[in-house]
Amino acid sequence: DTVRLFTMFAAPPEMSLEWSDSGVEGAFRFLKRLWKQVHAHVSAGPVADLNVAELSDVQKNLRLKLHETLRKVSDDVGRRYTFNTAIAANMELLNELSRLNNENVNDDSVQGRAVMQEALQAIVLMLSPIVPHISHELWQCLGGVTAVVEQPWPKYDESALVRSSIEMMIQVNGKLRGKIEVPVNADKSAIEKMALENSNIIAFIEGKELKKIIVVPGRLINLVVA
Repeated sequence: DTVRLFTMFAAPPEMSLEWSDSGVEGAFRFLKRLWKQVHAHVSAGPVADLNVAELSDVQKNLRLKLHETLRKVSDDVGRRYTFNTAIAANMELLNELSRLNNENVNDDSVQGRAVMQEALQAIVLMLSPIVPHISHELWQCLGGVTAVVEQPWPKYDESALVRSSIEMMIQVNGKLRGKIEVPVNADKSAIEKMALENSNIIAFIEGKELKKIIVVPGRLINLVVA
């Protein structure tokens, strides 16, 4: 499995592969992290059914990342045959799961564990054509009744891809000074207020005259001061 993962990750199918011992070691480390993540999750106890209506904003954002990955990987594998980018997307998703744990915001709530179960199952299914042996073991560990090879390809949830908020950059006199998360339906005045109250921005505008606020919807806010 390690060799298969490295081979398919190191280069697209149409390009020649340059062998790299460090690349093989990196592939092994990734599979080891996935193994540990799954077993840590399973050892914490049973998982309830996912109830989307009860999810917090953090849980919705994790599902958004999961189903964005599912959509991308489905296209990478099914249409583009770019297995290297499909693997990279799964690595990024696992990094997101690990980052939450490392930042001590591990969600042990009922729905938090349900979202984690969904994410880990999806990663295993997406990687199963590439690393079938470890995927079979992890699928059984996650509660799979039949072999992973008998499972259909996972489908992404369109409703999970609807964003409740967007990230906007904040500039002061054209220079990037911060960023904020704003509701997708926030109006111009609400966005301006959030930008002016951002703690990172206050230091750059305090004591200065605010000449103009330029809002580029969905992208950035530029504060012009003198």
